[in-house]
Amino acid sequence: MDRGFRFLCQAETRRLISFIGITLALVLVVQYSELPNSKLLSSLTAKITSFSMDTSSVNSKVEGNNRHLNGSTSSSTHAFEEIASSPQASQLDHGSRSSEVHNGSGSITAPAPDKAKELDSVVFNNITTTDDSSLMGRVQGKDVNLTSQGAASSLFAPQPMVPLPNRTSLDSETDSRSPMISLTSTATSVKSDTTNAVYKDGKSGSLQGSNLTFNNGKSVTAKNSKRKPSKVVSISEMNLLLQQSHASSQLVKPASSSAVNLEILHAKSEIENAPIIMNDSRLYSPLYRNISMFTRSYELMEKMLKVYIYQDGDRPIFHEPLLDGIYASEGWFMKLMEANKQFVTGDPEKAHLFYIPFSSRLLQLTLYVRNSHRRSNLIEYMKNYVDMIAGKYPFWNRTDGADHFVVACHDWAPAETRGRMLNCIRALCNADIEVGFKIGKDVSLPETYIRSIENPVKNIGGNPPSQRPILAFFAGGLHGYVRPILLKHWENKEPDMKITGPLPHVRGNANYLQLMKSSKYCICARGHEVNSPRLVEAIFYECIPVIISDNFIPPFFEVLNWESFAVFVMEKDIPNLRNILLSISEERYLEMHKRVKKVQEHFCWHAEPVKYDLFHMLLHSIWYNRLFQISYT
Repeated sequence: MDRGFRFLCQAETRRLISFIGITLALVLVVQYSELPNSKLLSSLTAKITSFSMDTSSVNSKVEGNNRHLNGSTSSSTHAFEEIASSPQASQLDHGSRSSEVHNGSGSITAPAPDKAKELDSVVFNNITTTDDSSLMGRVQGKDVNLTSQGAASSLFAPQPMVPLPNRTSLDSETDSRSPMISLTSTATSVKSDTTNAVYKDGKSGSLQGSNLTFNNGKSVTAKNSKRKPSKVVSISEMNLLLQQSHASSQLVKPASSSAVNLEILHAKSEIENAPIIMNDSRLYSPLYRNISMFTRSYELMEKMLKVYIYQDGDRPIFHEPLLDGIYASEGWFMKLMEANKQFVTGDPEKAHLFYIPFSSRLLQLTLYVRNSHRRSNLIEYMKNYVDMIAGKYPFWNRTDGADHFVVACHDWAPAETRGRMLNCIRALCNADIEVGFKIGKDVSLPETYIRSIENPVKNIGGNPPSQRPILAFFAGGLHGYVRPILLKHWENKEPDMKITGPLPHVRGNANYLQLMKSSKYCICARGHEVNSPRLVEAIFYECIPVIISDNFIPPFFEVLNWESFAVFVMEKDIPNLRNILLSISEERYLEMHKRVKKVQEHFCWHAEPVKYDLFHMLLHSIWYNRLFQISYT
């Protein structure tokens, strides 16, 4: 008996040593290959290995080909739960934000490859789309099943709420060539391919609700990687920051007296001392912070402004505009700017501004390595470009880039324009104070989702106020942390509050468009990022925008008086949303509706630019901020 026991112990010892050896070998292979999940996998493996070595507390039993590990005080499930709750695992992936897309006819449909945006926060049961999913085993209930033939591979079996390791702090939108993660369970199968239901905003999504059901039958709220801002700046505080930015420019004097510098100083003085306009027949005064200053500044821009465009840069990242989709704003500006004869000059010595014509969208499509979870090469590419033009030409170094500007709508643009580019004027769709947007210098670029290149202003208009029975409307994917809260408080709660997730696919998008055109207020709630094309769409359909997105600087903030035609609701005040809207008098609502109709012209792209359209408004804001940010040294 004693000899047989020793033989059994030796066999078990050899098996345990072999098991540990295989485990360590896999860890070395994973870490050596620098797979995106290597840190998580190695951490996971280490924990399981530590449990395996504690033979005194583990009883093993064999059932068929499966070995179940049942610890007396801990289990393999606990190991996964411990990893899921660790600080490292809680850093959810920030790769790209989801997208919600309407097709050319307006209906909700799957995104084209250049429009889809992936989820950046993931709750796992099974992983079906990642390149390294073959390493993942399957979790059976609450036990980790290790087959005698496949013990090593099942060491990496994912458990619910185990996220991918963190990539970067900035979210983004990507297309089908970027990493796509799917969520699956016995109750819910959410796919990440283009057959998936897609939501309004051009942001592809796969969450059908704020909860997901897993094998254990429990409902789990989906976690999102984009966390609440560390500090909230209210709209009134933003107004003060703008005033302070302009006031500080009074103290700065140019070091040189070049013709261009003198022209800028003259223009600034003219604007500050603009004649008072009591009533402008062309513009509606309440829409603007100061109609007199805006009118004079616009006149001077038309008369004086000269822009030099760098011809350097390889296609498609430079000089190749994309004119449709969710990032179309950067493409339309590039196209119209490069074709312009009024503002563009070939003589850089006469230029007041220098345009770097790059596409943040094409930078991502061209250089981002799928499933790499890294954007450092994109950032490095733009850094090298600036280093090149600064070395080749004298213009950047004269002002350290302060008279240079970029126009970029992709969510990664704030990251791509770090370093030296932070000093230039950045027109960004992702206008978020939390990620470095500077009020008074940078410009908030409207995110306009263009479905028809031939007719970018298609479907503008809406019902009159008397034919808008819905108090508030929102429909869209539940990506980000705000939208699930919005639905939690208001979905199916009040008959005049149409707050819902993604609408079903209907040809011609009759549902979505009619709901927006029939609503008094349209909720513009942030997704993974602060910006959304829903804001411009609300204006197009003459629905009062209700902005629920802390730290979002609305477009053309330095010029427009947004509080005169939009409602700002702090994210923390979502439970009180209906009371806030009901507190607005009918008289006030009618006036806001009138202003929304009048402000439409500032958000329209035209094949041939017209006065006060989006092209001119964007160029004006860049010009205006440059005048009030003179900092020659």
